[in-house]
Amino acid sequence: MTTKIKLGIVGYGNLGKGAVKAIKQNPDMELVAVFTRRDPENLQLDDASVQAVHISNASDFKDKIDVMLLCGGSATDLPEQTPQFASMFNTVDSFDTHAKIPEFYQSVNEVASKHNTTAIISVGWDPGLFSLNRVLAEAVLPNGENYTFWGKGLSQGHSDAVRRVNGVKNGVQYTIPSDDAMERVRSGVSPVLTTAEKHRRVCYIVAEEGADKAAIENEIKTMPNYFADYDTEVNFISEEELARDHSKAPHGGFVIRGGNTGEDNKQIYEFSLKLESNPEFTASVLVAYARAAYRLSQEKQYGAKTAFDIAPSYISPKSAEELRRDYL
Repeated sequence: MTTKIKLGIVGYGNLGKGAVKAIKQNPDMELVAVFTRRDPENLQLDDASVQAVHISNASDFKDKIDVMLLCGGSATDLPEQTPQFASMFNTVDSFDTHAKIPEFYQSVNEVASKHNTTAIISVGWDPGLFSLNRVLAEAVLPNGENYTFWGKGLSQGHSDAVRRVNGVKNGVQYTIPSDDAMERVRSGVSPVLTTAEKHRRVCYIVAEEGADKAAIENEIKTMPNYFADYDTEVNFISEEELARDHSKAPHGGFVIRGGNTGEDNKQIYEFSLKLESNPEFTASVLVAYARAAYRLSQEKQYGAKTAFDIAPSYISPKSAEELRRDYL
């Protein structure tokens, strides 16, 4: 029997919990430990063989873990944690602040290259699977236009960002795509659409007692990279309403490219996802790419990598022969 890939998880929020479930569905992997900033004694892990460990003791596991899944938020956790952990482990993260990916890549690549580790950054479904489909669609249909629509769904990264605003006790954010804009794209007319024409953002916020709600609303609506370019609605609700109406995390979206070939034949390339649980699906992508991180590391392909650098065979548990026989 082949040796299982040994994984660790940093962070035990929705994404970390999803990663635990995803690892159980992959027979070639096993979870060694979950690392947390909280008191490890308070972490409720179902599996007695999995250790709960304080994040400060992660370095003790350098020889016991093949790949570390970094399940923190993109706003403040990952910019710090990915370079830190890439100095000790092969890593996979879902950093999703699109505008900052180039500088994030540079900082992680420098550390991973220096320490002979493989760090796969920004995988999930967007960035990640959607990114791949934007590139494929453009390569196949060079004479055309790419469009990405997100939602309707609860955004992990944007929800994390609103929860970090001063005076916010809890909160979530939904991204709502424009049906009209999507239909115009699917018709093949390749419209010019502004950011605000494609989506709007709706926030549901539980404010701290006595907090300045006007200041909270203003800070959210003017937040660069997250809300400033969108039509953003902020609703203040009770904790009970949040728990009752917003505890699920559905999401999804579409990558659509309209293009022309030959004698002006219209071609539409579309990739879509419909997700009942955004964190569980994102975690499933992280776990698949952990397989790639392990294999690349075995080949001494060190440094930071993105979904663009990794062949699909690296994320599949099947052999090259099986893939050719069953899927080609």
